[in-house]
Amino acid sequence: MPHRYFILYLAILSALLIFITVLGIARGSTDIPWSIVTRVLISKLLSTEWVNLVNIDESQPIIIWLLRTPRVIVAALVGIALAIAGVQMQGLFQNSLASPDIIGTSAGGALGAVLALATGLANQSLWYLPLLAVGGAFTTLLMLYGLTARPGNRSATTLLLAGVALNAFIGALTTALITWSWLEYEATRTMIFWLLGGLDSRTWSHVWIALPGVTIGTVIAWWYARDLDLLLLGEETAYSLGVAVEPVKLLLLFNTALLTGLAVAMSGVVGFVGLIIPHIIRLLVGPTHRYLIPLAALFGASFMITIDLLARTLHPPQEIRLGILTALLGSPFFLFLLLRQTRIGKQI
Repeated sequence: MPHRYFILYLAILSALLIFITVLGIARGSTDIPWSIVTRVLISKLLSTEWVNLVNIDESQPIIIWLLRTPRVIVAALVGIALAIAGVQMQGLFQNSLASPDIIGTSAGGALGAVLALATGLANQSLWYLPLLAVGGAFTTLLMLYGLTARPGNRSATTLLLAGVALNAFIGALTTALITWSWLEYEATRTMIFWLLGGLDSRTWSHVWIALPGVTIGTVIAWWYARDLDLLLLGEETAYSLGVAVEPVKLLLLFNTALLTGLAVAMSGVVGFVGLIIPHIIRLLVGPTHRYLIPLAALFGASFMITIDLLARTLHPPQEIRLGILTALLGSPFFLFLLLRQTRIGKQI
């Protein structure tokens, strides 16, 4: 793809993200005019007093800056993390059906997070939940890689069956933890609602927890974009072209687990984002990862902000859980990919 087209797509998706971000902050149970949103954001971000905040209701800056802005930023970070995790997994497994939720990585992160909730560790510090979620995602990903990522054993069928088995096993462990906590109503309710996905009650503390990890994960993915390109050609070819295959795979596996675990810790289990976003961007720019990764990050952020906005506004005053909306969108997309694979008679 010519570089000028990449710059064009980058500009379009950046503008889309800015538009969706302001829209996500302006819309809600109480709509706030865009002019007020932009004035408050400029005032806060630039720490300046020259922006005119006269004739603004005193509750509006609180709603904008303390309630909606951190929630929108967390939604964007979750979208970035899941999109890039999906891109990396599809490159590592050389299979475009790979995504964190379909092959069990999100379930592993959810198990770690539920363990933090069930044991009460999540109430002691905000850090326990993301740490255990990342650990669960990494353990699951290592198990899956050991089962499927071997020469001659990379088919979509093997990957999906292994993912189904791991999802069932981890789901049983997660259900057992919830069952053992059944007598504690509030804890059980928190776990169930969290597993359905949601961004309610997100604060700036959640932003500061997620931002460093997602930033590091994004930089690592982009830095190893060339290695991911070569791994698509096969491990032997990549090795002959100078890629330290095993260390790179291990690093990218950990990076995928880091991104998935942080996303799960911030939003619960949100399915299909890591499948949908890479496919859509790949249609635009092809499989070259130095183009694919930044564009997938931008589009993933816009996508999750939009889904969260729909969750807040489709059925007020109640919120629809994020996992429900992404499953409604993602399941038909996944079935389409499977049908397409069957019709063309080869791996997607």
